Amino acid sequence: MIFELLQEELFQLALVAALLVGLCAPAVGTFIVQRRLALLGDGVGHIALTGVALGFLTGTAPVLTAVIVSVVGAVAIELVRARGRTSGDVALALLFYGGIAGGVMLMGIAPGGSNAKLNSYLFGAIASVTPQDIWVIGALAVAVIAVVLIFGRELFVLCQDEEMARASGLPVRFLSLLIAVTAALTVVIAMRVVGLLLVSALMVIPVATSQQLTRGFRSTMALAVLFGVLASVGGLLASTYSAKVPPGAAIVLLALAGFVLALGVGKFVRRARIQESTVSERPKLRVEEVA
Repeated sequence: MIFELLQEELFQLALVAALLVGLCAPAVGTFIVQRRLALLGDGVGHIALTGVALGFLTGTAPVLTAVIVSVVGAVAIELVRARGRTSGDVALALLFYGGIAGGVMLMGIAPGGSNAKLNSYLFGAIASVTPQDIWVIGALAVAVIAVVLIFGRELFVLCQDEEMARASGLPVRFLSLLIAVTAALTVVIAMRVVGLLLVSALMVIPVATSQQLTRGFRSTMALAVLFGVLASVGGLLASTYSAKVPPGAAIVLLALAGFVLALGVGKFVRRARIQESTVSERPKLRVEEVA
């Protein structure tokens, strides 16, 4: 059955999209979660809704307008958070409400029939991904992965402690904007797969799942990417075998199931680590006693 599916072009396109989203979303999400901005993806997703509606209104590609609007919105909200007295959660709330209001208003004055198309961006429509979509998603994915590979160490220091990063001479403002822009690009990458309303889940849940099993930053990101890919491909297969299963919801629910499973496994992993550390410390105690 799977071999037959691989022969179909629509499934091939959907599989490539699922793999790219499963790879990029948790990679960027690792930095976002580490910086305690887990809802950033939701906020950018809502502002991207305005970009999609703008595309329908002007008759241009909704993906491209979503990229422009979400990047501008993410940069603006980061500047408000950094320069003003507005805290991170309030800034995200502004992004939420402004994005929803702008999207609803623009869709109200857009030509008829746009509301039905909008659902594919709100809840995902991976089965309708076109070759043009893959080229755009692929280009954005390359940009996201390049940022993670090139600036990964600096972003890690920033997410751990912003004051330490500033004391170390790192360009904190630039790196903060880079995280915001990268998150915006990731939202646009994922909106055709899981939808704007669920995109944040794929950025956060695999990372939270990985944190139950790992301790190091690199291992957390690597395992989160693996979980993200498995959830994306698994959700795609579930929606392929049953037309009644929405792919976006299936992907998120599989990711949640993995988190619940990791909660139980993580207890045994942490217990084993404690026992291992206790055993490794025993010889040192004996030497100190002899001394």
